[in-house]
Amino acid sequence: MAKPAKKSAKDAKPGELIVAQNRAASYNYHILEKHEAGLVLHGTEVKALREGKANIRDAYVDFKPNGAWLVNAHIAQYLPGGPWNHEPLGSRKLLLHKNEIHKLSGRSESKGLTVIPLRIYFRNSIAKVEIALVQGKKVWDRRADERTKEARREVEESMYRNRRR
Repeated sequence: MAKPAKKSAKDAKPGELIVAQNRAASYNYHILEKHEAGLVLHGTEVKALREGKANIRDAYVDFKPNGAWLVNAHIAQYLPGGPWNHEPLGSRKLLLHKNEIHKLSGRSESKGLTVIPLRIYFRNSIAKVEIALVQGKKVWDRRADERTKEARREVEESMYRNRRR
């Protein structure tokens, strides 16, 4: 009888350590498409991210001739870093394929569309950013979303109560 094959380290799906999330993104924007990008970081930035000290609530992606840049993302200074610390609100280069950069920059120039980060995470010890092409929601869109969410919550709650009887 043959032994079952053991899964190697490459076959197993690697765990992701989420560092920062933009929870308000789905409330404020319609998410049209998502992409994954690498992130160019300095040593103290990586250590601060591993401690979970990042905020991407007001961050956005800016497209320049030399590539895509993550702007206004706050990564707190690493306390033991001393004089080698990084600037907390500095721009950080995103690693994307050239065709992805052209596609996203072209679409973000159209009316009402922008590119924002959704989350920063580590996959296989490499820092990644999930970015999304989004369109801003109007106030009535947000109200409609809240109404549907509340209605869904009430339906689930009533179904739960009926099952318990």
